[in-house]
Amino acid sequence: MTSFTIIGTGNMGGAIGGVLAAGGSDVTHIAHAESGSAPITGDIVVLALPYPAIDGVIATYGDQLAGKTVVDISNPIDFETFDGLTVPAGSSAAAEIQSKLPQSRVLKAFNTNFAATLASKQVGRLPTTVLIAGDDSDAKSALAAAITAGGVSAVDTGSLKRAHELEALGFLQLTLAIGEKIGWNAGFALTK
Repeated sequence: MTSFTIIGTGNMGGAIGGVLAAGGSDVTHIAHAESGSAPITGDIVVLALPYPAIDGVIATYGDQLAGKTVVDISNPIDFETFDGLTVPAGSSAAAEIQSKLPQSRVLKAFNTNFAATLASKQVGRLPTTVLIAGDDSDAKSALAAAITAGGVSAVDTGSLKRAHELEALGFLQLTLAIGEKIGWNAGFALTK
């Protein structure tokens, strides 16, 4: 059984935790306000926080994250303008996190999903699919297995370089929802 620590107790942290727990994974949550006072116990750590909050978590937990798989779910959007991403061109939030945590295996996942589609396990009439990018195949396989055990599909999208495209897709989906072109229970789905 895989163990997870989810830092963040908002809608996404709760929905991700629900999927993982439904699959039999051991899940503990750390509220952002508890950062530093609660230990990380999971083998896989999910950063279910907005991108601007992640540097603080890295500063607080950097040593504890060494050797662990760290899952970045953020979309590094300029929330003042909703007109672009805040990471350097060609980079990604996940790549920036990996550079700050060189002893961790950073994965990008869940950033193209809304909490409602994780909770319902459906996007429209199709099953919810979590897209995963990362450089460590064992880490990706462990996350994918936990997700699929929880009743949600998972697709390996390739190396951590693909996080750039995943974040662009997440940005598009968020701007569509904020512009009321789609609902928060909608999104992109994969079909074979």
